[in-house]
Amino acid sequence: MNNITEQQTEIFSGSYSPEDCEFLLQTTEITPLSISEKERLLQRGGIHYSKMITAEEVPTQAYLDTFKALVAQYADRLAEEVKLLAKKLYQQKGDHITLVSLARAGTPIGVLITRALKAYYTQDVKHYSISIIRDRGIDCAALEHISNSGRASNSIVFVDGWTAKGVINRELKSAIYDWNRKSDYCIGDELCVISDLSGSAEYIATTDDYAIPSGVLNSTVSGLVSRTMMLDDVEGYHQCIVYEHLAKHDLTHWFVDRIVSRFESVGIAMDNSTQAWRKSRQENLSVFLSKVIEKFNVDDINKIKPGVAEATRVMLRRIPRILIVKDSCDPDVRHLKVLASEKEITVLEDPTMPFSAMAIIANIKD
Repeated sequence: MNNITEQQTEIFSGSYSPEDCEFLLQTTEITPLSISEKERLLQRGGIHYSKMITAEEVPTQAYLDTFKALVAQYADRLAEEVKLLAKKLYQQKGDHITLVSLARAGTPIGVLITRALKAYYTQDVKHYSISIIRDRGIDCAALEHISNSGRASNSIVFVDGWTAKGVINRELKSAIYDWNRKSDYCIGDELCVISDLSGSAEYIATTDDYAIPSGVLNSTVSGLVSRTMMLDDVEGYHQCIVYEHLAKHDLTHWFVDRIVSRFESVGIAMDNSTQAWRKSRQENLSVFLSKVIEKFNVDDINKIKPGVAEATRVMLRRIPRILIVKDSCDPDVRHLKVLASEKEITVLEDPTMPFSAMAIIANIKD
């Protein structure tokens, strides 16, 4: 059995500074698979996605140009929304705040909120980034580290980039329920996100489905860290790869600094979230997904990925069957159309869709 607990005494921050983020993960080496090979293994069954990973390549120049255009378009908006979340968390938690982002989509947002809290409210902010894996739960070794760190349990709030179908939020709540049953260090299960498409998060900045720039790239905007894994026969924290071969293409600091530089120039986003909206969104989402399953004869709801960010993940890391956009002229889906063109994927338009974009994963078994 591989026991890498010695590494857990070191601060691991990827390409972030330790003041911005501490990953409670352990780095490992694993032979990456091709996207097609991984997809076949996933759909054949018997191997969970957390046991394998694909290599990440340098984005094309056309795609990078689209990413930077999105950053330019949304820097002010994202800065306003990050400041809104910082204000909400400070009003609720007070001077002592522990952000626990869900690696890796939550990591850049956790870093930005950390910067906003320290700039405007309190210096007593600690940001950890930990792993949670669908159908496997949260990293309890990471929670144990936090419980031993001296951070107050009521200072904790979880951070992600967005919600789509709400799967990870349900996984989070189930995992924290189990943790609290077994631990004296009882913590809340509240989730903080930029965009809440499923109507399931507690702290939200918007309900809009837009191209949050940090959701458009992979590791090169997330500290060069891969998505997390839970390999067999490895003790301690969940695992990740650091994509060192992409270091010269890393935009992690560039992205964070670009958004933070707008803090002083913008206000705080309007808070338009309501409990009624959340309930309505949950009901509409269920109805919509049922229609998609029937119309496209989808055999597994996990193959449906609603929202710009989730559709982007499919286009980058899975084998897409089809891409559906609400408005093909919307700049929020421009990067998706670039990827669809590169991968020769059909793009459909559906103006009735309650999202800006949605991708369906191909059925490799066919």
